[in-house]
Amino acid sequence: MMYGTLAQFYDALVKDEEATQAWVALIEEYVNGKEVLELACGSGEITIALAKDGYHVTGTDISTEMLQAAKKKKDHDLVDWKVMDMCDFQVDVSYDGILCLCDSFNYLLKKEQVQKLFTQVKSHLTKDGVFIMDMHSMDRLLEFAEEYNEAGRIDHHEYQWTIQTIEDCIYQNFAFYDEAGRVSLEQHIQRVYDPMWVKEQLEALDFDVKIITDFTFDGIQEGEKLFYICRKKS
Repeated sequence: MMYGTLAQFYDALVKDEEATQAWVALIEEYVNGKEVLELACGSGEITIALAKDGYHVTGTDISTEMLQAAKKKKDHDLVDWKVMDMCDFQVDVSYDGILCLCDSFNYLLKKEQVQKLFTQVKSHLTKDGVFIMDMHSMDRLLEFAEEYNEAGRIDHHEYQWTIQTIEDCIYQNFAFYDEAGRVSLEQHIQRVYDPMWVKEQLEALDFDVKIITDFTFDGIQEGEKLFYICRKKS
């Protein structure tokens, strides 16, 4: 199960407090209203930060292990946590903002899943509600054309982490070794989409779409991440 093992090491590998605060600032800028749904919220860093900032947040993820990690954190009780597939909403309310952050979108490997996600997002936004998501840029495919390797230690575990591009997907392989030498393996696959195709799918659903690169640059620029701020038209 994806994140079955990685969940316990996730924050140690990728936690970024500066990025969390940048996300909160961006959401404050574009979301009018306090009712927020976060899809694929992972270990809940941004989720809890938003709740502490006064938002009423529902944090959802398909991984029970990631939600368990989130619930161990201070102020976790400010969030309503739910196990949920981001392509299959199990809610009967509308939100001022719906979020899909930290390249979670790229776990959708089929275009049909992308279209289903966008359709469901639109149907669960309030009038003038905003959908905010990010995704890998096409530059990431070039970045990992040659295999990236990282090794280190987290608590009592040694780990190895490799990343490599194969066609339009990024494959991440994790190996965690305990003190007895037993290994836990986990593979993650993310698909990188043409940013203009993504924009076209959103506009076809009558969203006003603004794109920025790496929090800072307007439009599709050279960089790692593209951010889509999509306002539902009245």
